[in-house]
Parts: sequence; structure tokens; C-alpha cells
Amino acid sequence: MGPSDSPYAGGVFFVNIMFPPDYPFKPPKVTFQTKVYHPNVNSQGSICLDILKDQWSPALTISKVLLSICSLLTDPNPDDPLVPEIAHIYKTDRRRYEETAREWTRKYAMG
Repeated sequence: MGPSDSPYAGGVFFVNIMFPPDYPFKPPKVTFQTKVYHPNVNSQGSICLDILKDQWSPALTISKVLLSICSLLTDPNPDDPLVPEIAHIYKTDRRRYEETAREWTRKYAMG
């Protein structure tokens, strides 16, 4: 479910979690299966999140990973974007960003 304090509220977002053979020493590969309008998620569903890359630790649980993804939905990181155009809109026209994110949530994440 999209966080209630975000433009993704009410949406149901599916993710795919692939565990590498050397998990937990390497991070899982987590991708969105549901389209999401976000500066840190590209059209293939890839997620730009530090704990899924260089900040991974074997002590991290899948629950913590999913919580971090929820936090990213609430609080994007436009300074490390996968989609620079969306990051630019987020920084310069927050209302337009939130309206578009809500529209995509209605279109792709609500039955």
C-alpha cells in the first residue's frame, strides 16, 4: 500500500524480490511491478536506493528493505535520481509532481 501521507496513498504496488545466490552477503534485487511516477524509480521498475546498492548490510532484513522503499515513496531523493526529468519537476513544481504521481497511482495501482 502507498503511504497515507504521500501521493501514492490508496495504491497497491507490487514488487518483485530476487535473492542472489550469495544473499545475505549481497543485496536482493527489488523492482516495482506496478508503474510508479517517482524520481528514484524508472520505467523498468528499478529502484535507486542506497541500501540496495553500496549501503547494503547482511544485517538488513527484507522487512527493513520494504520499509525503506515506503519511506522513499514518502520522501524521494531527487539528488540521486534514476529519472532526472521527474526529479526536476519534484524540485521545481512540487504540486505538478504530486498531481501526476496521484494520477499514475489511480491509473496503475488502484483496481
